[in-house]
Amino acid sequence: MEELVIRDADVVDGSGADSYRADVVVDRGRIVSIVKEAAAAGCQRPKARRELDAEGLVLSPGFVDMHAHSDLALLRDPDHSAKAAQGVTLEVIGQDGLSYAPVDDRTLGEVRRAIAGWNGHGDDVDFDWRSVGEYLDRLDGGIAVNAAYLIPQGTVRALAVGWDDREATPAELERMRRLVAEGLEQGAVGMSSGLTYTPGMYAKDAELTELCRVVAQYGGYYCPHHRSYGAGALKAYEEMVELTREAGCPLHLAHATMNFGVNKGRAPELLTLLDDALAGGADITLDTYPYTPGCTTLVALLPSWASEGGPERILERLADDDTAERIRHHMEEIGSDGSHGVPMEWETIEISGTGDPALAEYVGRTVLESARLRGESPWQVARHLLLADRLAPTILQHVGHEENVRAIMRHRVHTGGSDGILQGAKPHPRAYGTFPHYLGHYVRELGVLSLEECVAHLTSRPAARLRLPDRGLVREGYRADLVLFDPATVAAGSTFEEPRVLPTGIPYVLVDGRFVMEDGRRTDVLAGRSVRRSPR
Repeated sequence: MEELVIRDADVVDGSGADSYRADVVVDRGRIVSIVKEAAAAGCQRPKARRELDAEGLVLSPGFVDMHAHSDLALLRDPDHSAKAAQGVTLEVIGQDGLSYAPVDDRTLGEVRRAIAGWNGHGDDVDFDWRSVGEYLDRLDGGIAVNAAYLIPQGTVRALAVGWDDREATPAELERMRRLVAEGLEQGAVGMSSGLTYTPGMYAKDAELTELCRVVAQYGGYYCPHHRSYGAGALKAYEEMVELTREAGCPLHLAHATMNFGVNKGRAPELLTLLDDALAGGADITLDTYPYTPGCTTLVALLPSWASEGGPERILERLADDDTAERIRHHMEEIGSDGSHGVPMEWETIEISGTGDPALAEYVGRTVLESARLRGESPWQVARHLLLADRLAPTILQHVGHEENVRAIMRHRVHTGGSDGILQGAKPHPRAYGTFPHYLGHYVRELGVLSLEECVAHLTSRPAARLRLPDRGLVREGYRADLVLFDPATVAAGSTFEEPRVLPTGIPYVLVDGRFVMEDGRRTDVLAGRSVRRSPR
């Protein structure tokens, strides 16, 4: 007898088609049968050792977070309710060009310092891996939800070239090509870049194109955080479209926003660019989070020249008064590349977390608010925080536009990604709320998307991008990564004031046919594993 039958569910199967009522049978981690309208037809209903009454609930595929920063959280936080409670059954990590494999001892220490604001310093993690395959093996020891990995181009460059702003030598480029190939052979699904973060930003297009050629050879995709989301946003999008066209590589645009005042109302220009490329045969997808503010680290706003050489050189420059004044001038008066070519608007920069608890008084305030309270300039506050917290502060950046958010999420190649940083006392609420916020706010309350459309955006589309042949749909034979939610009550609990509140209306989540959420509570099940690139 099979393990589980989910009775009388309203199945939204991920395809975008209309929902239907069915009994769905799960056994050994797979969907083994779907009996439509069983009760109404009066036919023999399937039986199983456990029966779950799903009356009033929608059954859909588990949600895929196409842009996650859980690289260490998955290892040190077995609970991981931030994602499991949202119905997320698969996260794509290794984002924005910086993560923890492949590395050597030197590079690992540098990367840990560079992205402490994203993932913490990792003092509570045993870094017993160096290669991509070894990291994925660690995930296979049991994690809350599944995870796929992108090879981080910035980490690869740090390993082969270092943190200097210069072109790679032919030998260094060949080593980077080999590292990318090895990572893909070991199971990575593609490559990410952070082209406003060091050292990835120092790569010229020709270098990136060569690496993308390798990605394409292995059937992966390129996921860039491109060179500008502000004054040069459209040019930066065009650059990525052209670069991947030249390389013959699929493109997935990370957190594809149109932010800052210069881009208000300009989402249609981005979508026209994408439509033209798609009409010409390009393979493009994108992800967004359903909020207007962004989130990153404070150090990311510095001009690229101030970040050359890595974290220790940044701290040296900040400690030097003359150099620090040059940094301020670039940020406040010119608009640094780190702040997307837009002169700093300190009233939009809210400190969301610090590594040092002694600096907690700054959290929840904008840099401008703290400056006024302390009788200092905003730059004095920002410089102090960067030095005192050794580059660890995270920020919310209140620069988005609601009309752009809605326009982009309607697009036919759109998928969902939280870009959720789980660090800090007041993280962005998207880390805990992205997927229920789509379903509750943008579907039920605003009608921006139908329920069937939205579920397709969050399930089958990302599964197709990841080339996963048995995920993303409610189909017989597919993996039983499933979520049951109440369409009348599903909602994000997290807010900017209380960002760590779990969502409502998602009582059941299954990973590999096992309940990771049951009756709205996290179980002790660790059914997640690495999801590795499928052979071509």
